[in-house]
Amino acid sequence: MSCILVVDDDPAIREMVGMALTREGYEMLEAGSAVEARQVITSRRPDLVLLDWMLPGQSGFEFARQLHNDNSRNPPPVIMLTARGQEADKIAALEAGADDYVSKPFSVSELLARIKAVLRRTAQHDDRVLLEIDGLKLDPGTRRVTTGGTPVELAPLEYRLLHFFMTHQERVYSRQQLIEQVWGTAYVEERTVDVHIRRLRKLLMPSGHDRLIQTVRSAGYRFSTHL
Repeated sequence: MSCILVVDDDPAIREMVGMALTREGYEMLEAGSAVEARQVITSRRPDLVLLDWMLPGQSGFEFARQLHNDNSRNPPPVIMLTARGQEADKIAALEAGADDYVSKPFSVSELLARIKAVLRRTAQHDDRVLLEIDGLKLDPGTRRVTTGGTPVELAPLEYRLLHFFMTHQERVYSRQQLIEQVWGTAYVEERTVDVHIRRLRKLLMPSGHDRLIQTVRSAGYRFSTHL
């Protein structure tokens, strides 16, 4: 049974989402602020965090960034909940480390579908085969990524994207195909793929491994050791 932490300062929202999660068989944890959420995560790591953008004190946006940048090697995936529906806000949420973004008001069925998709793609990458390409290593057993022995801290989505690329070399994948294979849902916009590709490349740039993720004009992306 997956455990989901709902972080929202509105008790009515937490109750509504909690009832839906319980009906689906999930265990629910709750917090009304980023401070409370941090305490919950410290005592028990949830499988997923539903995080409201507008929280008292530290915002959900800043808390997501903090989770993304802390020293944990396996932070829980985050779905951001917010009434801010502009494209720039969505991109900002993804850049902060969120795995997905749901605009308020949202339907419970859509939220549950997104939760299932995130949990499903997280579970898909739990094999134990060590991957190594040109000094870039990914160990699914420990979820550690290194370049020439130097650790590279990846958020859950970037980790899954890199794992997919390293296990599917040379073939060109369109943005829609990457959404289906890595995100596992139809609710993701194609622009989201570009955001995460850009972020993954930036993390791999110091070692020069960003060159492995190649843009194929009018087609998509390819992971290759050949230029």
